[in-house]
Amino acid sequence: MTTSLRGLAAGTLKVEVLTEGVHSGDASGVVPSSFRIARELMARLEDSATGWIRPSAFHAQIPAERAEQAGAAAAIMGDTVFRKYPFAGETGAMADDGAEALLNRTWRPALSTIGADGFPAIADAGNVLRPSTSLMLSLRLPPTIDGQEATQAMKSLLEADPPYGANVTFEPVQGATGWNAPATKPWLAKAIDAASRAIYGKPSAAMGEGGTIPFMAMLGKRFPEAQFLITGVLGPHSNAHGPNEFLHIDYAKRLTACVAEVIAAHAGS
Repeated sequence: MTTSLRGLAAGTLKVEVLTEGVHSGDASGVVPSSFRIARELMARLEDSATGWIRPSAFHAQIPAERAEQAGAAAAIMGDTVFRKYPFAGETGAMADDGAEALLNRTWRPALSTIGADGFPAIADAGNVLRPSTSLMLSLRLPPTIDGQEATQAMKSLLEADPPYGANVTFEPVQGATGWNAPATKPWLAKAIDAASRAIYGKPSAAMGEGGTIPFMAMLGKRFPEAQFLITGVLGPHSNAHGPNEFLHIDYAKRLTACVAEVIAAHAGS
């Protein structure tokens, strides 16, 4: 079961130092690099050595139940927690402990730079100090952090006191709040576990997911007393949203049977 989803704060950071590009031999050492300034601004947000998000405003207390679920899920998954990713060469994970890795991707903020403008292709690059650098930033948020407030906090943090007086702007693109499931009622926990044992021959387990589904936050707000059963067929190498996304048919059939068992249990309760 999925018991939580992270939120998202995203936008474009632009640093402009010139109105046009100039020869780097003439300008470097006098005109500051827009890319270096962008790195300095991002350091306000992220520790580049560890990936830790610095401001406390982007962190949330991890509920004890969620930490326990992560530990149980990590014990079941073993090295699949890490092996599911196509690491290149000797690249390693940011955490050695499986439970901590799961909490990193479900309850802790993390920054990704997902796009860039202002750079020529390497084949076309000349010795020119570029006038500007634009970076598309995507900050995953803990489930209980307000996405809109976090996006505005990013804007304030990145635009304040620009180095060298450079033109710095952060244009928000998306602010989405995550979701944390209410406490599971005994009847649902019993039905889920019974279905799992009947179909898979193993007890049920739960953990958070690192992605964002704004619809769940809307549903949770609209129906605060409702019980939710969120699950799916995403597994190792299924590569959601990728060109080689696929569905494991046998697993999907078993999961459908599990959900049917839970619905039947609810109808009979």
